[in-house]
Amino acid sequence: MMNKEELKSGILNALHGIDPKTATPQQLHQALGETIMEAIAPDWNKSMDAHERSRRACYFSMEFLVGRAVYNNLLVLDVMKEAEAAFAELGVSLADLEVIEDAALGNGGLGRLAACFLDSAATLDLPLDGYGIRYKYGLFKQYFEDGFQKEVPDDWMRYGDAWSVRRDEDAVLVEFEGQTVRAVPYDMPVIGCKTRHIGNLRLWQAEPVHTFDFDLFNQQKYLEAAAETVYAEDISRVLYPNDDTWEGKKLRLKQQYFFVSASVQRAVDRYKSMNNGDVKNIYKKVTFQLNDTHPTVAVAELMRILMDENGLEWDEAWDITTKTVAYTNHTIMAEALEKWPIELFSRLLPRIYQIVEEINRRFVEEIKAKYPGNQDKVRKMAIIYDGQVKMANLAIVAGYSVNGVAKLH
Repeated sequence: MMNKEELKSGILNALHGIDPKTATPQQLHQALGETIMEAIAPDWNKSMDAHERSRRACYFSMEFLVGRAVYNNLLVLDVMKEAEAAFAELGVSLADLEVIEDAALGNGGLGRLAACFLDSAATLDLPLDGYGIRYKYGLFKQYFEDGFQKEVPDDWMRYGDAWSVRRDEDAVLVEFEGQTVRAVPYDMPVIGCKTRHIGNLRLWQAEPVHTFDFDLFNQQKYLEAAAETVYAEDISRVLYPNDDTWEGKKLRLKQQYFFVSASVQRAVDRYKSMNNGDVKNIYKKVTFQLNDTHPTVAVAELMRILMDENGLEWDEAWDITTKTVAYTNHTIMAEALEKWPIELFSRLLPRIYQIVEEINRRFVEEIKAKYPGNQDKVRKMAIIYDGQVKMANLAIVAGYSVNGVAKLH
């Protein structure tokens, strides 16, 4: 893709006069990232255009554990040796970049699986793109002090982000009860191995609609003046906030609806813009693949958009939704199959809850017709039961395809 001289020239230009020998590892990393990103831009744009004209999958996941972007990208582009030689001739070592800590936007198997799917799809020239959250702080960093583990925030963006592009033109509004936030996407290339195909990982960042209340500030209400910014940014601040409390649960549900709503809105809008305003055939071009139960609100969000914003009746919207949504289950342990208290779910997302309630009512009628008098079937299969909204049941009822990551699942 690039030879040694092109890499050297690009790095020097991106350093803006800084001597490579005195540059920090972070500055060298940023310069190399800018050089690679500029070089791959034409193939990336071409691939994204091809995805939107194909039948494509939108892979929704709360986690993407992508690993060391710089080494991965040099490897799959087959320019590792050229980069090592370019750095050596600039008087530095590519190994200096080993101190760079990339975004740990995942906790383990779930996030690593998501990243592997994206890598594999890109390498196989398949039109699949990831959608998640651009957490300001990823999985915590840890160290030991006096024999005890200490945890500190993973501030991975403090030196910049060499591998993402902000797309303000694709920003959308996401509405909760009593709060509206702006979802701004950052796109990260997922480069296929030794192919010109490049997939995309779109991570949404939560921002306020109004950043600062000048009148409140002049009234010396300093904290209140910036309150909207804090409340909005909390949504994408931390990977898996502690949900032992009511407020923690509320924030976790906000995170899930935030990225799902933004992703579904943009997918529907983009499809309509390319198909003369039609929305009824979106299932022929788009699949929303739900990675575990976290993104399951996509079912009700798509229904909301189809009915409330596009005027479809229930039966038609449900037919489209059940041809568009698919679900990957990760475990059958009861504690891992998400359930939300009705009180929390209905207060935070009242319209979404109305839709889930109607999906459940119709499904329970089907259960009772098939298994008359068998309340145990209703208890196990209903989406809403015993004061809780059961997200795995919703995903199974709505999904046109349901699979597990292992035979056991």
